[in-house]
Formats: sequence, C-alpha cells, structure tokens
Amino acid sequence: MTTTSDYIDAVLRRARAPMPPFGWETDWHDQPLRHKVYPQVHRLPLPAGLDQPAGPLGRALTVGPAGPADGFTLDRLAGLLRTSYGLLERRLRVTGNDDNDRRYWGQNTTWGRGTASGGGLYPLEIYWVSGPSGPVLPGVYHYSSPHHAMERLLAGDVTEQVRAAAPHAAEIAATDQFLLVTVKFWKNAFKYNSFCYHVVTMDLGALLGTWRLWNAAQGLPATPTLWFDDAKLNGLLGLDGFGESVLAVVPLPWARPAAPGTASAAALPGADPAVGRAEWERSLSVHRFTQVEAVHQATLLDASARPPAAGAAADAAARPVRVAAEPVSLPPPDFDRLDADVAAVLRRRRSSFGAFVGRPRLPAEDLSVLLASASAAARLPLDARGSGDPPFTRLCVFVNHVAGVPAGVYDYDDATATLHPVRAAALGELLQRNYFLDNYNLEQAAAVIAVVARPVQAVAALGDRGYRAVNAEVGAVTQGVYLAATGLGVGCGAALGFDNTSLAELADLADGDEWPLIILMVGNERSDDADVDYRLS
Repeated sequence: MTTTSDYIDAVLRRARAPMPPFGWETDWHDQPLRHKVYPQVHRLPLPAGLDQPAGPLGRALTVGPAGPADGFTLDRLAGLLRTSYGLLERRLRVTGNDDNDRRYWGQNTTWGRGTASGGGLYPLEIYWVSGPSGPVLPGVYHYSSPHHAMERLLAGDVTEQVRAAAPHAAEIAATDQFLLVTVKFWKNAFKYNSFCYHVVTMDLGALLGTWRLWNAAQGLPATPTLWFDDAKLNGLLGLDGFGESVLAVVPLPWARPAAPGTASAAALPGADPAVGRAEWERSLSVHRFTQVEAVHQATLLDASARPPAAGAAADAAARPVRVAAEPVSLPPPDFDRLDADVAAVLRRRRSSFGAFVGRPRLPAEDLSVLLASASAAARLPLDARGSGDPPFTRLCVFVNHVAGVPAGVYDYDDATATLHPVRAAALGELLQRNYFLDNYNLEQAAAVIAVVARPVQAVAALGDRGYRAVNAEVGAVTQGVYLAATGLGVGCGAALGFDNTSLAELADLADGDEWPLIILMVGNERSDDADVDYRLS
C-alpha cells in the first residue's frame, strides 16, 4: 500500500472508521472567502460573457470537437469563465439545506455558478498565462470571479515556463495561451478537513468537464494536462504547493496564433520570473491537515514527469458490466432533446436539495438520456490515457420511481442502453439511512446513480497521480448528469456523504476492488418551493 492508497482506503471506510481530526467543528465565523483576494492589483474587466452562445448540449455530449476554425477570442474566453466559474445568480430558494437562516444575510450570501462544487465551496482558482498572441499584455493574470475580471499579477512573457513544465504535451507546445487551475485547500478543508483532497480533485473534474462541453459545442478542443512539473508551475504563480497548488494546465488555441519563434524570442531573460504578490486571507486561523498534505505530497511530480505508458490506463479501467439473463431495455437515448445552449443550461443549473417527489414517476426516456449523458461525460480527454482507452468509471443505478422499471439495483450498459439487474428490492429507505445528512430525500428520488471506479487499482497502474485522474473523471460525470438533468427539466443532486461500504455491498461490489465514489440523485421535483429570481444579467 502507498500513501495514496492508504488515504483512499481511509476515505472509503470513514463511515466505519472516522478520519482524524476527531471532533472537528467547522468555525463558520472564521471561514475563508469563496474567492481569492489580491490587494491593490490592476483589474482588466472582461466582456460580460453571458451573451456568448456555445451550442446545443446534446451535440457537445455526443460529438467531439472538429478542430477550431479560428480558435479562442477574448469574448469566448470570457463566456467560458463566466458561465463555468463566475457568479451567475444569488441563491435564495428555500431548500432542504440547514443554511436557510444564514444565507439571506449579506455576509453569508450564496452565489450560483455553472459548475457544481462539493459543499458549494468553490476552492479552485483560475490563472491565465498569456503570451504574445493574446489580446492583453503578456503575463500572468488571476481570474477574479466576483468581479469577472482579470487581475494582472506579473507582466512579461513567461509561457516558456509552462511549456517546460510539460514538454511532452503537443497541445501545450502549439500555443502561448494557457489556463492554470489550482486548488486553495483551506477553502474546502475548513469544512471537510482530512476529507478535503477527495472532494477538491472531483471539483477539478467538474470544471474540466464543463470546459470540455462548452468548447466541444463550438468545435474547440479542450485537452487538459494533469502530468507536469508541479514545482515549476507552483513557483511561477508564487505558491508554496501546499496551501495552494496547480492541478491542471489547459492550453487555449488562440484565434491569432503567434508566429513561430515569437514566444521564445519575447521570453523574459535571466532566472525564471515568478508572481510576487501575496493574497489577503480572511480566516484568522488556517489549519493544515496531515492526511491531506501527505497524499498531496505523494502525487507531486518533478521535471521528469511524463504521462503513463500506452496501455497502462486499461489496467485501471472500470470492470465490465455484469450481464444478466433478463436485462431491462431502456428507450434509445434521444440527445436531440438536449437542444438548449450549453451556456444557457449552465446558467440554470442547481441542486435539488430536499425537493424530490416520487410521483409522478420519472419517464424511462428521461433516465435513458441521463445515463447516456453520464457515460458520454466520462470521455473527458486526459493525458492519463489514450483516446481509445476505456473509461475509469461505470454506473450502478438504484431505481426507486421510474416508469416501467422495477425497483432494484442495476448495472448500466451504455452500448445497448440496458439495465442489468443485480438486486431486486425497494431500497429507497435503506439508501436514506446510509446517507449522513438530511438535505436530500433519497427515498423520493426516481433513481440514485452510483459512479463506480477502482481508485486503488488506478494508483497501482498509473502511479499516485492516477488518483487525481480517476476523481477528475468522476467530477466530469457528475457535471454531465447535472447539465443533462437541467436540460430535461429534471431535478438533480450530488452527494459524497454516504457509507461507501454499505452501498458497495448493496450493489454487490464486495470484493474491495470497485467502489461507489459519488451518488447522483435524479427525479421529479415538488413545485411549491419558495424562490426569488436574483439572476445577474
């Protein structure tokens, strides 16, 4: 067992053996801000981004990018950032969460964003490293989500440092525009403590999944790189690598690429430049957690970092569907029903806290589209695997209230749109008892989709960094289901607070190799919840 495997095991068994620190209580009065603050920086306002169309969601899920006709522009970048991680609306709807009496006060305002995040904490930060072909002065910029603006942290072309951190990535070598995605651990750990690393790596996948769909709808590629020299990129951003650390690099093919040699000719001379600005931290006490730092240390790579060898990802792939003698055939998924623009769907996405109703039953046609969307979202392009390698995840479905489908547990086969029975039983109440919180009514959800993977095997096959890759795919699947549900007008919610061991047993995954990593509840919603339309137009 490695440090990473030990951490995964602790996460998956935490319902039976709690993770330290024991007795942790969240200090909401000393919580960090949901966005990073750099004092006294020059902000460059971005175009609003809300009127930037992307394309139909169904096409984005089913058709890969055909290659950019003209690449990214400032308007497209603004639309991508605003609809994925910018502030879109104030959340005032009465829900099953326990914060209804807090978030109506200004200091506890909850803002809706297009991408889902564990606990609604949004611990990721986005930096734009722009070279000579961009529309701004070359340098390093931080995306300020509350201002929807770029904050200049460093002036000068430093794109060669990004290329040097991932010399194997052809997409990175071909451009001089990059988005670096980091995680500021305390923004999540103040609530989830040692569980933090498991959550934030799924948050990364949800964001990358959003970008993949937004770009695919326009024919633009989005190929994130997860294998890179951590110290080089953290050093560029002035990060210590443990309070905040880079998790992904996303190259942006720009509409007016630089002439060959321009980027290197304009690069700053001398020692590698780095951001020298310090952020302002709201929390008076910032805690660090031993298990989080240990697993993060184990996943770090140096200058020799290269993606796994061809074929290695196959050893970490999801197990085949367990074929039953009498499968239940679902209607073929009709992606034409997801004809709304990706950007518009992102603006409407929300979680169905406590709002599920079991009657009327969810049509089987809806479940078919939701499951097919989950499988399509799993095809997140990652440098951890080749384009022909199978996904790391598969789906087990706990059916409660779906028209024409008996209650029970099923394996989903996306190739044939069929459900293969694993256990015939009404398990809604048992699912509810195995959920730690009371903000979701699982017994009323039409179906509970468990995203299943083999995280320990991924570490064995891909190295410790493989844990990030598997969780990134899980996050992308989660976001895909959220958006498909929104496009269909169906309720959706995601949860990590459940007894993984019990659900593995209910789904007959008891050999310890496969585990349910997240559950996604889908179904019809009650229509009498109080709400206020507070969209930011």
